Amino acid sequence: MKIGNTIFDFDNNSYIMGILNVTPDSFSDGGKFNNVDTAVAKALTMVEEGAHIIDVGGESTRPGHEELSVQEEINRVVPIIEILAKSISVPISIDTSKESVAKAAILAGASLVNDVWGFKKDPDIASITAKYKVPCCLMHNRTNANYSNLIDDMIIDLNESINLAISAGIPKENIIIDPGIGFAKTVENNLFVMKHLDTFKKLNLPILLGTSRKSMIGLTLDLPVDKRLEGTIATTVVGYLKGCRLFRVHDVKENLRALRMTEAMN
Repeated sequence: MKIGNTIFDFDNNSYIMGILNVTPDSFSDGGKFNNVDTAVAKALTMVEEGAHIIDVGGESTRPGHEELSVQEEINRVVPIIEILAKSISVPISIDTSKESVAKAAILAGASLVNDVWGFKKDPDIASITAKYKVPCCLMHNRTNANYSNLIDDMIIDLNESINLAISAGIPKENIIIDPGIGFAKTVENNLFVMKHLDTFKKLNLPILLGTSRKSMIGLTLDLPVDKRLEGTIATTVVGYLKGCRLFRVHDVKENLRALRMTEAMN
């Protein structure tokens, strides 16, 4: 898969996506990087630590987050993407569910659309992704946690997102999937999904895992957000062993070291 100017070989290699939240209210690092200078500095640090993609998000997706206007989200992400596109060689992804934000971000230099609603919230985001010929990451999400069979239902939901992408003209080789740990799932659901991550390989698409500092770890270990590094690393290792090849994390250096050691042993 070509993302920006970089070829990603998900069959043979694994990669780290560094999280850059330019939001005042994200659950983990809200307010830390919501001005241009601190955001760019954080991105440069993550690249130095080995990040292969920088994922820029302007709206928190935590439960109970404040809905942003399209213009406000654009105002948050575009200036940072414009600077990063000139400053770093790794590709930039835009974490959004809004067509207008995705378009503005792509024109500013983003080369991957990462949608936590799997193209189901804004029907136009799939067509804009197809128009600009950029890959996408489609996360599992839904408005309720009522499952008759958790994994089977998730695969049905993900197939709906994949079909939306393909129908819009996005080639299958430009699609990544994300099981959506922490979204429309209980802690028990999340742990069960982690145990059965290898089932998602039947979709024959690269799998992104996003568990970094999430409540599944906090509630399992009874730890606050800033004490969840070791728990996150454990999910990265298990995720790799079960077939995930892209890991969206806050702590790039530590997760990348664990990932490379796991690869070596495996």
